[in-house]
Amino acid sequence: MNKNKSNEILQILKEIVINPRCELNYNNPFELLIATILSAQTKDQRVNLVTGELFQKYPNPLALAKADIEIVKNIIKPLGLYEVKANTIINVSNELVNKFNSEVPNTLESLMSLSGVGRKTASVVLVEAFKIPAVPVDTHVLRVAKRLGYTKSENPIEVEADIKRFVPKNEWIISHHLFIHFGRYTCLSKSPKCKNCKLASFCKK
Repeated sequence: MNKNKSNEILQILKEIVINPRCELNYNNPFELLIATILSAQTKDQRVNLVTGELFQKYPNPLALAKADIEIVKNIIKPLGLYEVKANTIINVSNELVNKFNSEVPNTLESLMSLSGVGRKTASVVLVEAFKIPAVPVDTHVLRVAKRLGYTKSENPIEVEADIKRFVPKNEWIISHHLFIHFGRYTCLSKSPKCKNCKLASFCKK
């Protein structure tokens, strides 16, 4: 991989992926943070089915911090790991109230200080809520980065660093969306759509 090849790949991805964007529904940084936590090992569309009711009932950190956990569990029950996630989002809301005056912080370190918030979730919030350049690495980004030759690693932190070596900072946000959409709808984990893929010549699969 080199920067010229990376630029070529990104240009082709921009032709393939129409309107790359976050597919979680949210209206503010708090809703985004909670939705991103809920999206772990769950499709975004499935998360969107429950967050409408969740955010209507608990529209801010204070409301969710005081929530009855059984009611929260019932709302998010269609999601995987709903019992763990209910605990996490209530704990995060408490910490937002007590540590950050009910505001979602806008630094990686502060976001990762919240219970159950890892580097990927924190980076998603930076990118989406605050438009701060970052490269969140989920399973789609990792898979696409490996297949296109950006990295040989399976470690998300190393994959993030490898992508940043070849993608200019002002393209981090768009490249994140492009990789996710390409991985989600074309470069699938099983049965990828290789036959008509414009990036087949770059693929290391």
